[in-house]
Order: sequence, then structure tokens, then C-alpha cells
Amino acid sequence: MSRPSSTGPSANKPCSKQPPPQPQHAPSPAAPSAAATISSAGPGSSAVPAAAAVISGPGGGGGGGGGGAGPVSPQHHELTSLFECPVCFDYVLPPILQCQAGHLVCNQCRQKLSCCPTCRGALTPSIRNLAMEKVASAVLFPCKYATTGCSLTLHHTEKPEHEDICEYRPYSCPCPGASCKWQGSLEAVMSHLMHAHKSITTLQGEDIVFLATDINLPGAVDWVMMQSCFGHHFMLVLEKQEKYEGHQQFFAIVLLIGTRKQAENFAYRLELNGNRRRLTWEATPRSIHDGVAAAIMNSDCLVFDTAIAHLFADNGNLGINVTISTCCP
Repeated sequence: MSRPSSTGPSANKPCSKQPPPQPQHAPSPAAPSAAATISSAGPGSSAVPAAAAVISGPGGGGGGGGGGAGPVSPQHHELTSLFECPVCFDYVLPPILQCQAGHLVCNQCRQKLSCCPTCRGALTPSIRNLAMEKVASAVLFPCKYATTGCSLTLHHTEKPEHEDICEYRPYSCPCPGASCKWQGSLEAVMSHLMHAHKSITTLQGEDIVFLATDINLPGAVDWVMMQSCFGHHFMLVLEKQEKYEGHQQFFAIVLLIGTRKQAENFAYRLELNGNRRRLTWEATPRSIHDGVAAAIMNSDCLVFDTAIAHLFADNGNLGINVTISTCCP
């Protein structure tokens, strides 16, 4: 099912309109210091929900892997350059195949070519270069994200797995349910969100209330806001999905605009309160490097169905207390 966005020209509640006033609840002694109203609309838009914030109190970024790090000698660089693919300029790793004239091309590019990109000779039949494979097994190759800061060099068997999780790989736009295809460095994420997703509300402080409106909207819907504290920015996401026919579930999670290592320094608590009931979830925030989808797939977030949501909702609006804290070293 495609997920409708929450604002836009054809949404039920365009971002130019403010949500109607919501009923105010008497705060409990432990009530958070800030509140945000996140307004979501129905199908057909292309951005995250519009938001209006009410501040009721003072407000308060290297993947692992094998191999080594450090400068690479000119001799080592000259050796690894022998393995450069002439098409994509990544490294040709075992199994290494050559054309009849001895030229190399990586396996991914080879599948797309009808002739050798160097000599235009035939690529078939496939000829295995066992000598180069032995050399490759004795060489440490730089991570493909070396130009953006990764200093690791790895055995060819470890390289693909490391690059899948390398913290220096481009970050995608963390907004769920949006059609945004932006990618860039971690340092550029907040600038992108501020300029391309201006409807996202940002609240200051360690304790806030995330108030999602219109939770009874049909279909898949996302509510998003930002929380800023401890010198970092956190993205709060409430997502509604139809897991199987007729059964909808809500997923709430906190993501750090930062690396996995930075995320380990924090903890968050999500809490639903009302009608003498309380539902709490505590966890370490995920890095935006992992994204929302992975957390939902593993149920590593606050999960509840529509029946639970209605126990805590007020006129179709659901408030979630959000608390960010630092972890003891």
C-alpha cells in the first residue's frame, strides 16, 4: 500500500491552514514542559504533516568493520589502482573475470556490458584471472566512502558488508512516507529538513508532548516532529499502517539525527496516559542511518493497535509524552 503524505495541495488539511483548537488537558505533576500539535491530512499529498506548536514551559553525529585505518602508502595505492573498474571506478573483487585480452571489469558492470570497455573485445567466454584473485586476497582495499571521511581499509571479503553500514555513506532524507529522494552528508541533513520540509515543527527541551491529530484518518499516515536537546536533534515519528486487512497498527519511535555511536549516548521514553491507564516504551534512539522502516519491521518501537489508541485519544487526537535523557558512561 502506498502511504499518503500528510500535507500538500490536495490534502484534506493543507499546510497553510492551522489545525482547529484542541481540548486542553489539565497537566499532571509530571507533565512535560512543551506540547506540539501535529496535524495530518488524508491521501494525495507529498510532504510530512503540517504542525503547530505551543510551548507551555521553558525549553531546555564510523561504522565498524575489519581491516585497518591510517594513511595509505603510494605503493599500496598503486597496487590497488590495478583493480579499478574502468566503468564505475570501484574495485574489481574476486571472483575476477577478464576479457580475452586480459582487461578487467567488475562483475556488476560486466553484467550490463556486451563488450570489453577497454578494447571492445568479446567478454565471452568468461576467463577467470586466478593470479589477480590471489593478489586481491593479500591487499586491503579502501572503503568506497573514503572520499567522505572513512579511513578503513578492508579485506575484499569484508568490504561489501562494511559499506552497507558505513557511517560515511550518504544519508537519505529521514522523513517517512514522503517522496523525497534527497541524499547527502550527515551534516547537511538538518539544513535539508529546514529548507525542504518546513512544515515539521521543532520543539526545544528534554520533555515534550507530541500531539498527533486526526488519528482516525483512513489508510497509512505519518506524523512527524523534531525535538532539540542536549545539543542534538531528534526526529519523532508516529506511523499508522494496515498490517493485514482490517487491522491497523501504530508505531512510535525516536530517531537521532546522528550516527549509531552517538545514539548510544541517549535513551528515550514514550508514554501514553489517560483514563487511569499508562503505556510506556523505553529504548535507545535509532540513528537516522537505520531509518524508521527497520525499526517497524523488528517491532523495535512502541507498537499499539487502534483499540489501544482510542483508550488514550481525546476526540481523535493522541498525545504522547516524549522524554530524552543521556546515558551514564
